[in-house]
Amino acid sequence: MAYTLYSAWRATAPYRVRIGLALKGVAYDYVALDLIKGDQREPAYRAVNPQGLTPALDIGGHVLTQSLAILEWLEETRPEPAILPTDPLGRATVRAMAGIIACDIHPLNNTRVGRELHKRGVDPAGILAWTQRWITDGFDTLEPMIAKYGKGFAFGDQPTLADCCLIPQVYSANRYEVDLAPYPAIRGVSEQAAAHPAFQAAHPNNQPDAKPA
Repeated sequence: MAYTLYSAWRATAPYRVRIGLALKGVAYDYVALDLIKGDQREPAYRAVNPQGLTPALDIGGHVLTQSLAILEWLEETRPEPAILPTDPLGRATVRAMAGIIACDIHPLNNTRVGRELHKRGVDPAGILAWTQRWITDGFDTLEPMIAKYGKGFAFGDQPTLADCCLIPQVYSANRYEVDLAPYPAIRGVSEQAAAHPAFQAAHPNNQPDAKPA
């Protein structure tokens, strides 16, 4: 069965799913959407995902949306290699890390929020400060958690759901000039992931629609 991922090269939500697919060894076709141009709002994509957001994963007659739901589905249908710990407390911790990123950081600084701030008269410097503020707020919470539970990756010594979310957010933090010096544990995970083939394959610069500077 051929899968199709609707993605955008540097958007963090589809980046998470690309990491999960790569970790699980799942092949897929790639459909690129230009979020700046507004492809996600066009009728053709609305027919795929009525919410008009990325990612969407067509698994052959059924379309999955929302990055965390897709990653959980991957874990349930392809349990090896695992991206969630075996014990309930460990799973809750990893899900909490992922939630800090996917629910508390990212929704406040994605493309549509930036567009709305601009419409309301916020200048580019103000939008940048807004973005940096929410990333640092989340990283302030994540740093001690990763320092406590991480052993190379965010939780333990193997990639988990938390890393699928964290690495794209680090990429975004670098884009928005967030000072990562106060976050040695997060930087350590980023360095570890940079050497991992799945994270390399999922990196924005390695996507068909990449437009790296």
